[in-house]
Amino acid sequence: MLVGRRMTPDPITVAPDLPIADALELMRQKKVRRFPVIDKKGKLIGIVTQNDLLYAAPSSVTSLNVWEVNYLLSKVTVKEVMTKDVITICHDCTIEEAAAKMREHKIGGLPVLDDGKLVGIITESDLFRVFLELFEAGEKGWRLTVLAPYFKGSLAQISTAITQAGGLILALNTFKGEDTSNWGCTLKVTDIGKDDLLKVVEPLVVQIVDVREA
Repeated sequence: MLVGRRMTPDPITVAPDLPIADALELMRQKKVRRFPVIDKKGKLIGIVTQNDLLYAAPSSVTSLNVWEVNYLLSKVTVKEVMTKDVITICHDCTIEEAAAKMREHKIGGLPVLDDGKLVGIITESDLFRVFLELFEAGEKGWRLTVLAPYFKGSLAQISTAITQAGGLILALNTFKGEDTSNWGCTLKVTDIGKDDLLKVVEPLVVQIVDVREA
């Protein structure tokens, strides 16, 4: 799965001279938490987040009156609080690369650039949706987690047995096992009862970790 298929294309952007009060209000209206910052030539020059704007705003316990606060906010602009060294990604990079970059740099979103042009943005919310898709979270069925013996074809044996018993595998994802002798596998299966599912899977696995209707 590539970034271009899960990013938000043509994201909302702001100019560097926009007052932070206006930027914060725009975020609230659009229900987003970050804006790429674009100059007059359309070049990405920064990114500003909701936290950047909130931390820059005067505290609610300040001794200034409302008129003084509004005056101060009108003078502080996005370019004064934005991050200038922007971490970006390209549209044909993988979702895994995007997740790794976000984790490495401890950020919640990446502007997507192609040939220096902003074409989209991908955020942690997009990655959460991908995670739900991988587990077919919106479909009803049996969610089965097992530890399978680590050898070529072990997962093929499990999936074949389920299919031959009439089950339909909606999702299959693997993860690291307890040691090098096994690996973890979570499946979402429908069109089969719990007892029949366990009957065909148990002889092929090291351990049934969890099974539940989801």
